[in-house]
Amino acid sequence: MIIRCWGARGSVPVSGKEYLKYGGDTPCVEIRSKNDEIIVVDAGSGIRRLGNRLMAEKRYAVSMLFTHAHWDHLIGFPFFKPIYSKKSKITMYGCPYSEESVKHMISRIMSAPNFPVDFNDIHADIIYNESCGTDFSIDSIRIQSIPISHPNQGVGYKFIENGKELVFITDNELNFKHPGGLDYQDYVAFSKGADLLIHDAEFIEQDYKKARTWGHSVYKDTLRLALDAKVKKLGLYHHNQDRTDSAIDEMVGNCNSIIAQHASSLECFAVYQDMEIRL
Repeated sequence: MIIRCWGARGSVPVSGKEYLKYGGDTPCVEIRSKNDEIIVVDAGSGIRRLGNRLMAEKRYAVSMLFTHAHWDHLIGFPFFKPIYSKKSKITMYGCPYSEESVKHMISRIMSAPNFPVDFNDIHADIIYNESCGTDFSIDSIRIQSIPISHPNQGVGYKFIENGKELVFITDNELNFKHPGGLDYQDYVAFSKGADLLIHDAEFIEQDYKKARTWGHSVYKDTLRLALDAKVKKLGLYHHNQDRTDSAIDEMVGNCNSIIAQHASSLECFAVYQDMEIRL
């Protein structure tokens, strides 16, 4: 399994010299199976560059999963070049969010006056599969889902291939239970023993005093989840739009100090744009 990050920033794309290391594009992750089948998770602004790569590779078959319907996870979809090719076949998986179908969730961002090209005018063959609460497979990768604790709800995923496990849970507030969300111990159980956990870590303690109930986690709570679940690697994700490279480095350094205090073998890092991980 190959995991590539095309965007790790939360809320809104950012640019500037202080964001060069971790990048400014919003969430999009590509997963490739051992047979080189392509799974895309979320369609933040990072999906634009992924689409350019897929067109250059002449790859037209893609499966897409969505964690939830908030704008930063959908904003790049109209700029994903494969949707404008008649050769493309895109299979979408997801749950209704706030009683909206996957199709409605995606198409509304291209509705007037938001975008000049209407969703119904794109050329790709798009197939929709509802996958609420079910385990399913895409090629050789088995996928399990879990509800996230986030306003308007959503899902996290576990990807399993050849005995390796990636748990991907973004926009999940570990310290507050939103409607539809689960208890902390449920996320521990879901993540238990994973080879890699990528989890929302948007806030520091000072942020959280004002941002409690906004649907994101303090990075130390994310670290606690990784330690309690005894995962092998932790990737901090969904970086705050104002968090500079140096500030994220400080978060990682603090995590590694806490890990050392626990005498744990956990490896912790912050996910960055264009990062590639092989499991």
